[in-house]
Amino acid sequence: MNSVSPVKGRGAQKNTNNKFSAYSYETRDDFLEFCRIEGEIADRNKTQYIPIFPKSIVNKVTSPDVGMSYSMNMYQGCEHGCIYCYARNAHEFWGYSAGLDFERKILVKHDAPKLLEAKLKSKKWKACTIVMSGNTDCYQPAEREFELTRKCLEVFLKYRHPVGIITKNALILRDLDILKELNAHGLIGVNISVTSLSEETRRILEPRTTTIKKRLEAIKVLSEAGIPVNAMLAPIIPGINSHEILNLAKAVSEHGAVSMAFTVVRLNGAIGEIFTDWIRKTLPDKAEKVLHQIQDCHGGSLNDSRYGVRSRGEGIIATQIHDMVSLAKRKYFKGRNFPKLNVSLHESYKDGQLKLF
Repeated sequence: MNSVSPVKGRGAQKNTNNKFSAYSYETRDDFLEFCRIEGEIADRNKTQYIPIFPKSIVNKVTSPDVGMSYSMNMYQGCEHGCIYCYARNAHEFWGYSAGLDFERKILVKHDAPKLLEAKLKSKKWKACTIVMSGNTDCYQPAEREFELTRKCLEVFLKYRHPVGIITKNALILRDLDILKELNAHGLIGVNISVTSLSEETRRILEPRTTTIKKRLEAIKVLSEAGIPVNAMLAPIIPGINSHEILNLAKAVSEHGAVSMAFTVVRLNGAIGEIFTDWIRKTLPDKAEKVLHQIQDCHGGSLNDSRYGVRSRGEGIIATQIHDMVSLAKRKYFKGRNFPKLNVSLHESYKDGQLKLF
């Protein structure tokens, strides 16, 4: 793992073509040579924040195997740059590439708190856990500037509504004050993703994410505050982090996580091309072995869209992963459970304060 990514600080190493566009993107050798001769920079590799103004923010999740009913995303695209991220495909719906565009063109929903408040005040809305974020990380670097996640948490607290969080960023600890208040009413559950204990692996898989040490520290701080944390050991990638399952489970357990979950990597849509290009450039000696083992988990394909199977995999390698996870749960999480969140308070707070009559 000594290779250095040609596009520094990014996961994807190119822009794949958008399947919805009639145009294709190609960086030609003659253009690169022109830039070299003229002393110009062909690609400045800068992140752009682009405001968008959707009419709603809460999405109903219809997939039966995702484990959530509603989600919301303050940002589309994610600067973390995780090479395996399933959310990359969603960027094509906005007219961008699932590759470098996903990491460098971040769409910002400035009206998210106002839209959320309107939803929670609706007479038709019945309290049900809303998860931030089902698509891209709500604590990605953009959150430091825009603070939309914090503002939405304030809305959830005001209306005493349950909220789940999925993140791999220790920035979540900035909002510990609000999280403690939510937790006092049983309104918060946190899912923190820990993919490897190796910083070298973390840097190439998830180039702009929080270090493993800081993620474990975040689990510990949240847990010591009584906030329930589920550790997401996801995705498990054969040949890259599959050998770490027991050590990962032990680490997150010792730092206070009350449960753990996992998925087997799948490379749907444009992600198959992006991941294949990345691994052949970044881990050339391992590339074919890893790709073949991923295919072994999905019936010979990198792509798997079958509900109930796509995130679990099948075959010998997937079975080995499942057996290791089962052992880890018995060994490190016996007697621990992630609690159900409180849905009973919201109805009395729909106007923003407790109803007396």
